[in-house]
Amino acid sequence: MIMSRTGVLASATRVEADSGERELLAHLEASSHSATQLLLRGEDGQDTVLPESLLALVLAAVHDLAKGNAILALPVETRLTPGEVAQMLGLSRPFVVRLLDEGEIPAQHLPGSRHRLVRLADVLAFQARRERRAEGSRKIIEAAEDADLPY
Repeated sequence: MIMSRTGVLASATRVEADSGERELLAHLEASSHSATQLLLRGEDGQDTVLPESLLALVLAAVHDLAKGNAILALPVETRLTPGEVAQMLGLSRPFVVRLLDEGEIPAQHLPGSRHRLVRLADVLAFQARRERRAEGSRKIIEAAEDADLPY
């Protein structure tokens, strides 16, 4: 029996803030500092201080939501199909398949199948490397232009 796989990106938690919420979030971002705590009040009225890791996540979300960006919540260990990787990176699926074939992005074959899955953490690492290379190229071009060198 073959089971179809629901798209990970389609089922991820997506959060967006409306314009009124963005004002509040911008205020929260401006007022947050190292002594900030995140409290959860239970039904019994008991307050629990949530861990620093959760505070860091909430503050990162506040930062992006205040700017009008949507947040997509996925664990970094999430496994993605090559099509989902392509969608995330804004690349074509055939190009992503080539990156997988060349080992630029690690992938794992499903047992007894030619299909592959890619960890979100590996996609994010690839994207970070790609952005660093682009930044380095941009700096080289700027230096060449500043020195009036042909390139």
